[in-house]
Amino acid sequence: MDRPRSLTAGPVSRQALPVSDGNTDSVSTASSEHLSGGLVLLGGASGSGKSYLARTYGRPHLLLDAFYREISEDQKGDPQRSFPRTAYGEIDWDHPGTWNARAAVDAIIELRETGRTRVPDYSITTSSITGYVDLELAGGPIVAEGIFAAELPRILSRLGVDFQAWYIDQHRLTTAARRLARDLAERRKPVPFLIQRGWSLLRKEREIRDHYLDAGFTPVPKAELHRRLAAR
Repeated sequence: MDRPRSLTAGPVSRQALPVSDGNTDSVSTASSEHLSGGLVLLGGASGSGKSYLARTYGRPHLLLDAFYREISEDQKGDPQRSFPRTAYGEIDWDHPGTWNARAAVDAIIELRETGRTRVPDYSITTSSITGYVDLELAGGPIVAEGIFAAELPRILSRLGVDFQAWYIDQHRLTTAARRLARDLAERRKPVPFLIQRGWSLLRKEREIRDHYLDAGFTPVPKAELHRRLAAR
């Protein structure tokens, strides 16, 4: 049996994109030829319900968090190879420097051009890739979501890829409560880390929203998003 191919090991689109270290300005061109009828990017703060909407309406659901970099890549103490850190000294998993934008964009291009791709099965708990999952078009739309979705509109626009970008607009306290409940239930990280991260994200939610809107996302209430996605 062939060994599963890692999207991070090389380009899958017609022309390669550079691996991202949080800088996604430099990209190459790629074909906009595709088999899918549409691509939707869902943005929102962690815990806003992006995954639920994408699982419900995506055909397929492309989980952008699957393209996190592995913790084994972090070389603490090396300014060139260490991951970004929070003010309290932990790896800042909310910073795009911990995410592989090249692999995510390659997967989108391959899925649209060939109808299938293979994405990492990434464990948030261990911060590592545990395997790979085959993803196929099932009539569209492709609904891609993750906390780094705001990094994609600029790249996709320059590649000539059509998409809709919607931000889940809901009260920040609702989002914070759902985020903490989810993270504790899934045991994503140690409890002290989750509490520190949750408080930090709650204070930064206005900034997060502005970042998405500046990137080209349109704020849409969740009930309206259900209607729009169901109609596609």
